[in-house]
Amino acid sequence: MNRVLDAPRDGEPGWPAESAEHSPPPGIVWPRKVIDVVTIGETMALMRSVAPGPLSHAASLELGIGGAESNVAIALRRLGASVAWIGRVGSDSLGDLVLRELRAEDLQLSAVRDGTAPTGLMIKERRTADAVNVMYYRAGSAGSRLSPEDIPTDLIIGAKLLHVTGITPALSASAADAIHYAVARAREAGTLVSFDLNYRSALWSSAEASIAFQALIAKADVVFAGDDEAAIAVGECTGPDTLARRIAGLGPSQVIIKRGAAGATALVDGELFTQPAVPIRPVDTVGAGDAFVAGYLAELLRAEPVAQRLVTAVRTGAFACLVPGDWEGMPRRSELAMLEATEQVFR
Repeated sequence: MNRVLDAPRDGEPGWPAESAEHSPPPGIVWPRKVIDVVTIGETMALMRSVAPGPLSHAASLELGIGGAESNVAIALRRLGASVAWIGRVGSDSLGDLVLRELRAEDLQLSAVRDGTAPTGLMIKERRTADAVNVMYYRAGSAGSRLSPEDIPTDLIIGAKLLHVTGITPALSASAADAIHYAVARAREAGTLVSFDLNYRSALWSSAEASIAFQALIAKADVVFAGDDEAAIAVGECTGPDTLARRIAGLGPSQVIIKRGAAGATALVDGELFTQPAVPIRPVDTVGAGDAFVAGYLAELLRAEPVAQRLVTAVRTGAFACLVPGDWEGMPRRSELAMLEATEQVFR
């Protein structure tokens, strides 16, 4: 095994040192930080059918990459944040693909190359024009073997925000330990912690997830969840407002309930906010939740008010739905106003 560790890029174009633009939100004090966001998780190779229909009849498949945490990382980078990704891939061609694509999106990488386990694989079957089946082949993958020893503490300490999801703790006991280790180091260093529940029923039961979710929610500053995911963590109840309040009762000061086409509800420092979704004709909704998270966090890092965070979040989420793929449609900041434009040809 060997580690791929990119050198810090503090002060390079797009990798700003501390400045007024990157000052902490009101009520938050952080020490000198060299990077905006660090995220941790498994990025897999992704194969997808081009045309609708059973995969058994597909003549060819497109090859790419995908993973919730790297989706967020790419979207954040395109919105102007400096981002580092921590993960583990196989010493195989698919691992080469993952690292090459993430570098091409200008992420700083800290990756372990595992010569004894393969890079995970995800396959997307476009069964109909509107329905997509997603299958995972990640048991025993390099990413599932993530451990606390793979986490560079200095990178966590040097970040303004650590973003994790509920996917990684479900992969294995060592991966769960790695996430808890990173979160503990972040809290010690004054690094904000963002947690997206991201429940995957193929990885664990709702009962197992509930226990793990509650433990991480209690250590997070910002929590994202869909309605159904929030109910797994805090129990069924009526309305997103109540779900947000129950989650906030576990500790986080910011709780955002992602509601898809219904928009979003946020509870921030005890105040409720709602935001309608951007009306679109979706092409592929996979990755939309990750884009939403990135939009919100990008504006949080810029100390924008909650209302602006939510506006950017729904716009970014909408963009992700407009092209096939998990992250390819993530917008750049200069493109955010395009969805409201009356003129569809830009010259």
